[in-house]
Amino acid sequence: MQGSKDADYGWSGKGLGLPESGPGSLAPWGRRLLALFIDWGIALLISATWFEGNAMVTLAVFAGMRILLVGLLGVSIGKRLVRIQVVRGMRAPGPLWAAVNTLLLLVVIPPLVLDADGRGIHDRVAGTVQMRM
Repeated sequence: MQGSKDADYGWSGKGLGLPESGPGSLAPWGRRLLALFIDWGIALLISATWFEGNAMVTLAVFAGMRILLVGLLGVSIGKRLVRIQVVRGMRAPGPLWAAVNTLLLLVVIPPLVLDADGRGIHDRVAGTVQMRM
């Protein structure tokens, strides 16, 4: 599957030195959204099971999972299931950059504003890239 084409730029991720397709290429938006929904579903299930579905607990569990798992391993449960990883300099971003990324993700608008490489503001600020595994 090819990345999106741009007449002047090439494919999404080309400016970052990523291949056009296959492992190491920019993760497609469908996989990113599916991973997000899986992670949110897990947080919601935990919140509903032990905290009566409290919205703030759901948010805290979601953020905590992302910060710890993405920060230390480069993947959350949802990202692992859909075979994408988050890297910063070809390594897991670390908890600090995962926290920056997650907090901007929770604002909702930053992930929707994309650059030519297909990264949202939350990824650009944190210096992260979501790639296929």
